[in-house]
Amino acid sequence: MRYQYQVMNFRKPTLEVIDQANQIISSYQAKGFDLTLRQLYYQFVARDLLANTDKNYKRLGNIVSDGRLAGLISWDAILDRTRLLYGTNHWDDPAQMVREKADSYAIDKWDPQKHRVEAWVEKDALRQVVGQAANSLDIDYFSCRGYVSQSAMWRAAMRLVRYERNGQYPIVLHLGDHDPSGIDMTRDIRDRLRLFGCRKTEVKRIALTMDQIRDQNPPPNPAKVTDSRYESYVFEYGEESWELDALDPQFIVDLITDHTLGYRDSKRWKEMVDREEKHKEALERACDEMETWLEEELS
Repeated sequence: MRYQYQVMNFRKPTLEVIDQANQIISSYQAKGFDLTLRQLYYQFVARDLLANTDKNYKRLGNIVSDGRLAGLISWDAILDRTRLLYGTNHWDDPAQMVREKADSYAIDKWDPQKHRVEAWVEKDALRQVVGQAANSLDIDYFSCRGYVSQSAMWRAAMRLVRYERNGQYPIVLHLGDHDPSGIDMTRDIRDRLRLFGCRKTEVKRIALTMDQIRDQNPPPNPAKVTDSRYESYVFEYGEESWELDALDPQFIVDLITDHTLGYRDSKRWKEMVDREEKHKEALERACDEMETWLEEELS
């Protein structure tokens, strides 16, 4: 059954917002990025299409919802990364499963490196953006979802301690909002990792920083007065705060990439890449032989 789009009589200003939204969405998709509603809103603000107010954020959300129902905005354009479906993988036949697993084969190319880099991001909404950079660099990434829970921090510390015991120096690249809690989260990660035994691990805040705010000029928000760290934050930075979501995704990808490459030994990396390619070629031949055998067995 196909979805029946609803007929709506949009006013001209609303149609203009829908057209602007589709232009922003298209520009992001051309670069391989998806958008959350919050990211779309900040692009409107950054382009001076909307003033940065809660009323405008709610209005844009309503327009996007109605635009989707009317068939004017794609249902695939805006993602909700907090509500996901989990289940069991299925295949049509054993050969398909073997081929799929072989295609995803990878060795740990960071194993011979002096450093071991991870990217941690405050917001789950930016997990896909950080993941695009992390996957291309073959580094692990982690969605903190605010202050990291005690159990998650413990597991992370035990992982990083294993790297330390193997002679590596772990680097945690942390990205968070520039607000009272977002700034403090970097300190909290550093302190609790040390509490749980990490001695060589460096926690490096790479976003948001005041230099980046001056350079990228993201739209400001009032710092939350109810935050217990409000007074110390205002004393140092003033009454304005800034969200990581407001940065262009490509800027975040480039930021993670530049920092990671600074810790990577290119010679050792190439040796591991060449080894992985040889393994994949061997797997490809094995898959061909296995597929032929399975076809005979299942026929």
